[in-house]
Amino acid sequence: MEQFDYIENPHRRYNPLTGEWVLVSPHRSKRPWQGQVEKVVEESRPSHDPKCYLCPGNERIGGEVNPNYKDVYAFQNDFSALLQQTPKGVFSDGELFRAESESGICKVICFSPNHSLTIPEMKVENIRKVVDLWAKEYEELGQKKNINYVQIFENKGAIMGCSNPHPHGQIWASSSIPLEPSKEALTQKAYYEKHGRSMLSDYLQSELEKEERILAENDAFVALIPFWAVWPFESMIISKRTVPDLLHLSDKEKTELADIYKKLTIMYDNLFEVSFAYSAGLHQAPTDGQEHPEWHLHMHFYPPLLRSANVKKFMVGYEMLATPQRDITAEGAASRLKNLSPIHYKQRTK
Repeated sequence: MEQFDYIENPHRRYNPLTGEWVLVSPHRSKRPWQGQVEKVVEESRPSHDPKCYLCPGNERIGGEVNPNYKDVYAFQNDFSALLQQTPKGVFSDGELFRAESESGICKVICFSPNHSLTIPEMKVENIRKVVDLWAKEYEELGQKKNINYVQIFENKGAIMGCSNPHPHGQIWASSSIPLEPSKEALTQKAYYEKHGRSMLSDYLQSELEKEERILAENDAFVALIPFWAVWPFESMIISKRTVPDLLHLSDKEKTELADIYKKLTIMYDNLFEVSFAYSAGLHQAPTDGQEHPEWHLHMHFYPPLLRSANVKKFMVGYEMLATPQRDITAEGAASRLKNLSPIHYKQRTK
């Protein structure tokens, strides 16, 4: 009888952070990079766009005027999904119809005054200013009584719903803890109570020993393809030291986070030589006033590209109705990414 081999045979992989599974079908894609690699002709953007509502000195749609900021800049979103003054209340109509009010604050974080840049094209010292602003906003928003979770994220690329190409991210701070962090809160707490240490510290140690899914590392952080990845080139950045949030990072560790953020996104851009789209976000401890020794700072990256700059991965059919599925193994995706040049394709000498 043939022996099961998870590199070759269809199988499910378990995600210990969410308690969910992904179906992996490696036999469907023995050569995951086969087929034509199509390069998208990228539009050249100016360093300042007078029509961009995020550029320094420009008027936003709501009438506010941006200051002539020189590095990073944060402001309250003019079209916030959450509102701070939402009245408290609940709606209930029997067991099946329930609703409750949700309040919060939404902010926009401009990474740079330069309209033409993206994270992989920025200098590490300038990305470090982004990390510092993240930490500042996480602390200030988290201290508010009605804020129990601060979600920092970045949508890059129009196909990920990014409505403006200016380098920026967002922060949604909410009164309740959102679904994905809630799942991770439960699993991390259960693991910590059982073992006395964080789940991701044990996971990271095992990954470093195996090496096959590691993309890059420095003194403080590791970038890797998680064993349970759903998206073809999904990745994570995990802190080597067990810290619950950005505020517990040392000065050096904040620079190291900026460094590995740049390294990972250069890999993405170099894969198909295009500004690589993704949604990314930090997961860190809730700001509910409780101690959270189980939480381990990490950052998720969910890119939608599959075989080229034009071939995308969507969750459809079986994936929407049953369970997520992938053909490219996490190991194959890691091999592809880590063997790319560390120099951004735009910076290479022709």
